Amino acid sequence: MDPRTDKLVRRTTMVATITASYFLLTADYGPQPNFLDPIKDALLSAERSVKGFVFGQDKKVQDETSKLPSTAAEKHP
Repeated sequence: MDPRTDKLVRRTTMVATITASYFLLTADYGPQPNFLDPIKDALLSAERSVKGFVFGQDKKVQDETSKLPSTAAEKHP
């Protein structure tokens, strides 16, 4: 295979894998706590941080994040 084509295929595969993993990890699995909650919380926190860095922090977003529960036990009593 041509080296440029091989490089394109490898990059496309990596992007597709990362995208699929993100959607699977952030999917809603129902109200019950599960083992993916800490990973999901970390991903959502990173997403909020990146959005805040790129688009700037909103006062409304800051108020909402201070009210969010920090653990799965608090979210699902």
